[in-house]
Amino acid sequence: MATITANDVKTLRERTGVGMMECKKALTETGGDIEKAISFLRERGLAKAAGKAGRSAREGLIFSYIHPGDKLGVMIEVNCETDFVARTDEFKDIVKDVAMQVAAASPVAVRREEIDPVLVESEKQIYRTQAINDGKPEKFVEKIVEGKLEKFFAEACLLEQPFIKNPDRTVNEIVQETISKLGENIVVKRFTRYRLGE
Repeated sequence: MATITANDVKTLRERTGVGMMECKKALTETGGDIEKAISFLRERGLAKAAGKAGRSAREGLIFSYIHPGDKLGVMIEVNCETDFVARTDEFKDIVKDVAMQVAAASPVAVRREEIDPVLVESEKQIYRTQAINDGKPEKFVEKIVEGKLEKFFAEACLLEQPFIKNPDRTVNEIVQETISKLGENIVVKRFTRYRLGE
């Protein structure tokens, strides 16, 4: 099995504009071959979607979802480029799915850049201490910390979470797929999760 380096992921990301996790997955699927990985991403519509990422998205919906039992609710803002797309069933469906994801999976933020750096540093310190206490060799500690931090982001960041309706895909992959279908940039802007009594 080919070893996927951070540099390979970076190169693929620069060439396609697709997110890091999707690039890593594409390289893994194609045995580390960058050209094949580009084709893999294009077939899934992700590279095309990435080209729309820079476009302004100021229309969209603010949607509220109340979980059965009325003890948990989510309010979410998802943007697109035009009011026309905001009124389509496909757009409404993705907004509802993402709201249900927030209710079910309790993310901390939409994307990793939005997580408080103090929290990230605190998590790193915990992982470092755990690794040292477990007697891991010093040279492996930082790699272990990195691996656990990636796992933390996959749980804490909405776009990196496994999608509740299809855990083999991330929420971001589902959003990118919808961008490809609708031909407009879609941005999950923000959310608030309410639980009764909290």
